[in-house]
Amino acid sequence: MKTVSKISTGLKGKIRIPGDKSVSHRALMLGAIASGTTKIKGLLESEDVLNTAKALRALGAFVVKKEDGTYEVTGVSEFSSPDGALDMGNSGTGVRLLTGLVAGCPLKVAFTGDASLCSRPMKRVTEPLSMMGARFETAGGGTLPMTEYGSAALKALTYELPVPSAQVKSAVLLAGLKANGVTSVVEPVPTRDHTERMLRAFGADISVESRNGGNVISVRGGSALKASEVIVPADVSSAAFPTVAALITKDSDILLENVGINPLRAGIIDVLKEMGADVSYESERDAAGEPVADIRVRSSELRGVVVPPEKAPSMIDEYPVLAVAAAFAEGETRLCGLSELKVKESDRFEAIIKGLTANGIVCFAEGDDLIIRGKGKNACGGGLIEAKLDHRIAMAFMVMGTACERPVVIDDVSSVATSFPDFIGLMNSKGARIDDYRD
Repeated sequence: MKTVSKISTGLKGKIRIPGDKSVSHRALMLGAIASGTTKIKGLLESEDVLNTAKALRALGAFVVKKEDGTYEVTGVSEFSSPDGALDMGNSGTGVRLLTGLVAGCPLKVAFTGDASLCSRPMKRVTEPLSMMGARFETAGGGTLPMTEYGSAALKALTYELPVPSAQVKSAVLLAGLKANGVTSVVEPVPTRDHTERMLRAFGADISVESRNGGNVISVRGGSALKASEVIVPADVSSAAFPTVAALITKDSDILLENVGINPLRAGIIDVLKEMGADVSYESERDAAGEPVADIRVRSSELRGVVVPPEKAPSMIDEYPVLAVAAAFAEGETRLCGLSELKVKESDRFEAIIKGLTANGIVCFAEGDDLIIRGKGKNACGGGLIEAKLDHRIAMAFMVMGTACERPVVIDDVSSVATSFPDFIGLMNSKGARIDDYRD
């Protein structure tokens, strides 16, 4: 079913964003290997996270949702072999982190997923985990379906990330929990640190050392994790969509409640402020080791900026909606060093260019840079977007439609359930006009 997004007269009110997907995945996984019962409040009940919960149950952990919405995870000392392949749906985070979690277990575990996930590269995690002693059989091109053979004699490793990636870093650190000795990951550029923060909260022997502008993160194998209580903050990646919608839609004033503002995740807020966005933090506080705040957003006149490549690790998932903000800015915006966008749920690099071009915006590539020539408040619209099972592309162009002269049509928004199940309902309740498309 096609979906159409039409111009809005403004977004108003308080918005409760779903829980952070990255924190939700990690809370389930660490709870599954910790002694005792971990209680998780605010878990994101999206398809991606629920697939991780299902996979952990198949491995022998006990994952139960209580009547009050809290999830309880009772860990096991050793995983058991699942009966069939673990279907991870659309979740790159889920499959890559699980490969690290089971690498030190003498098990055979098969992984599969939807068409989008089965096209994504897995070599970036299979390579370092193979160096530690796990074995992998993948489809041609190093993709899913994939079978992993864990090892009870996992070797510690010092691994320098060839590309900044929190997923790869996390996979190696999770494997390091079962390795003999100290496993270290050297990241030349700091990436999101949810895994490090949560490992510390669960009692792991972990250290972080700053070095040459990056970090060296080390974990000692063999230390037992203890159950913890995790309060999942709202997802700043999901918050980026109503944030941009409010900025580009006239007469908007919204308050996004209890959003995680981890500085290694909130790069999108910094860039939007540089563009002239009226965005501010209120009631800053700490929740289970993660900084959170309420975020006030009001309609703003935006201007084009240059976003350097070193910003990418702190906002890699937000580039589609940032590109929409750039379409409504005065002047040119250059988003630099975006090769990683080509291997996400879809080729987001190409999808952004096609989507903006279809809606009357001049957008083109120069190497790995995206150049967007904004049209201020006169962005046109009228285009048909091919989402290609990518939730962030679908949501970004629904956001675009809220401020365009002509409606924007998206061919398929079913993928939005992977991260933000009630996105359309929530947006419409605050003043958006997103509905089924009828010819």
